[in-house]
Amino acid sequence: MKLRRLWAIVLKEIRQLRRDRITLAMIVMIPVGQLVLFGYAINLNPRGLNAAIADQSNTAASRALVMDMVATGVIAPVAQVQTPQQLVELLRQGRISVGVHVPPDFERRRIDGREVAQVMVDGSDTVVQSAAAQLAQLPVDSSVVAPRKVAPIGVVAFYNPQRRSPVNIVPGLIGVILTMTMVMFTSVAIVRERERGNMELLITTPVSRTELMVGKVLPYAVIGLIQTTVVLLLGTWLFAVPIKGSVLDVYLAAVLLILANLALGLMISTKAASQFQAMQMTVFILLPSILLSGFMFPYAGMPVAAQWLSEVLPMTHFLRLIRGVMLRGASLWELWQDVLYLSAFIAVMMSAAVARFSKRLD
Repeated sequence: MKLRRLWAIVLKEIRQLRRDRITLAMIVMIPVGQLVLFGYAINLNPRGLNAAIADQSNTAASRALVMDMVATGVIAPVAQVQTPQQLVELLRQGRISVGVHVPPDFERRRIDGREVAQVMVDGSDTVVQSAAAQLAQLPVDSSVVAPRKVAPIGVVAFYNPQRRSPVNIVPGLIGVILTMTMVMFTSVAIVRERERGNMELLITTPVSRTELMVGKVLPYAVIGLIQTTVVLLLGTWLFAVPIKGSVLDVYLAAVLLILANLALGLMISTKAASQFQAMQMTVFILLPSILLSGFMFPYAGMPVAAQWLSEVLPMTHFLRLIRGVMLRGASLWELWQDVLYLSAFIAVMMSAAVARFSKRLD
């Protein structure tokens, strides 16, 4: 082995790497991104859970109890309601994660040593359920003397009272699988045609740019629906994961995520110069999608900047839809904000991909 020739090859690889700006950026961005995500954004002790309060007693002691709960930082009140039924409805719609109910006979319960208040939790996320359970350890305001020992605050978990992990994991797994496969399939679609020399042939055909893009997306959309069906069947059969809402709503939510990921993949494909670059960019999308969407770690435990970033990701909105429909029995109409975002994301990404593709043809 000649060191001179070996050195020449090393120099050639370094110069080639310097010209490949996307690969160079990925070499730096992937470790930096992982470090920031795991060290800064991931938090297993969620704080600031959206909560609603139904204080039917409305005495000084009951208000002090609610203020003590808020002071823990675990909950952040976003609504005041009148009845426990309204709390349950807000939980079902996904507008809150925790509901606090103080009954009208709060003072009498303190004297009798009965349960003085109840914390209702959306148990579809087991981490949120554990965090909210901390409120049950909170003592009643010590400024009011209770003649008997005060009973603990009760905690009621809705939608997954047994705290079974598959109930939380399986709906989210649909989003992970669709994100991994759909973005990867279409991210190499355009560059593969270019590398194989088929692009010139496609340009000379009467097929329009929009028809070409839509034609590349549709077969993968069918594959995505097949994957969704397989996960739903296995989740129901093997792990008894419930589908409390409409099956049609489940598939409509899946279609929105499939189209969003396919449009995102096409956008990447128009930007990448090679299939290798496209795969690198796909990994850079997958990492925050899995870590920041709420699939593995609770959304409420992230800092505000990480929550803003997660709001951009299609999978964040899909998880809200699929868990709302499958576990809480909500309808897509009630979750219209996430439906609207995914629809807008599809339109913007698809338009941008078509626009960028037309520039490549010129």
